[in-house]
Amino acid sequence: MVKKIIFKNIFFFNIQDHQIVKFFKKKSLFVFPSGPNLSDMKVNSKYYMSLKKADYVFFDSGFFVLLLKLFKGINVNKVSGYKFLNYFFKHLSKTKNKSIFCIDPDKNTSIINKKFLNKLGAKNVYSYVAPIYNEYNINDKKLLKSISLKKVDYILTNIGGGKQEILGNFLKKNLKYKTSIFCTGGAISYFTGHQAPINNFFDKLYLGWLIRILFSPRIFLIRYLKSFKLLFIVIFSNITVLKK
Repeated sequence: MVKKIIFKNIFFFNIQDHQIVKFFKKKSLFVFPSGPNLSDMKVNSKYYMSLKKADYVFFDSGFFVLLLKLFKGINVNKVSGYKFLNYFFKHLSKTKNKSIFCIDPDKNTSIINKKFLNKLGAKNVYSYVAPIYNEYNINDKKLLKSISLKKVDYILTNIGGGKQEILGNFLKKNLKYKTSIFCTGGAISYFTGHQAPINNFFDKLYLGWLIRILFSPRIFLIRYLKSFKLLFIVIFSNITVLKK
């Protein structure tokens, strides 16, 4: 069985669904790169480096998983941000004593996310509305100070892919204490109903991208069309497979 693959010097971890829960105890940086963002690695060096420096990189992109299978004969398990959070929220409802810091795109989203997490039994939920970051120079000292004072168990970066991974690395590097940082982007909105109605069925069939396009075509159609560049990147890349 494949344990990891090395793609463009990035270590991707291949885990099975039943193993997800064990990662909730790890004080680490978790990222879930999408197909469109992976296809832009060559032009976004900061994003590329954020993936290289992350502790755990999982296979969020169904397109990437299919390309690996079709052109490289590599079989891996898709662990999307949606699936990861699905397990996490079930875990959270059982523990009921964890503190969470949400980094959100706007105030309304913060209110919705906080209500949702409170219902799950989170002990304390803190919110921060992220400014419009310059992805090439993310240095949010105000956010850093706020998290440092709270010393939360988990940080959820609920902002767009391409910037949240860079922000996650900034926090990992500068926080004086260890915590879990989940760069799952807008995935929490699938549970709150604030975004496209994705569920286990669509996620299992790798159709999350289609639902997002149907729900918000002006935002996601062009974005996902760009991911086709990933096809050529995978075909012409040397990929190392590490097995157990």
